[in-house]
Amino acid sequence: MSYDLAVWEGKRPSNDREAVEIHVALYEQYVDTDEETPPTPLIVEFVNMLLQRWPEVDDEDDNTPWSAAPLLSAARGPYIYFPMSWSRAEEASAFAVEIATRLGLNCYDPQLDQLRTPGPNQGT
Repeated sequence: MSYDLAVWEGKRPSNDREAVEIHVALYEQYVDTDEETPPTPLIVEFVNMLLQRWPEVDDEDDNTPWSAAPLLSAARGPYIYFPMSWSRAEEASAFAVEIATRLGLNCYDPQLDQLRTPGPNQGT
């Protein structure tokens, strides 16, 4: 079982319901399609920052929370929907939220049905 997050560029949703709508629209536009849209530079930077902390699985080291490799293959345009192992989800999702916040990205958690990145006047 995996724990998934969605991260995207754009204006911050005003509430969790709007975040769900944006996530679904982006998923349909970028993931539920046969078109391959290369990830934007900001999404590539986000993925690279995640991988700096936990590189992808290789033959020598399986100490990574990422359930899919290469992780960048989950990125399309301004959006990435990626899985992590359930057992590492708390730590890895908190780190992903921290990086998304630092880069000005939105992070939506479908398990909690909520936007996890804080607004401009909220702390992390």
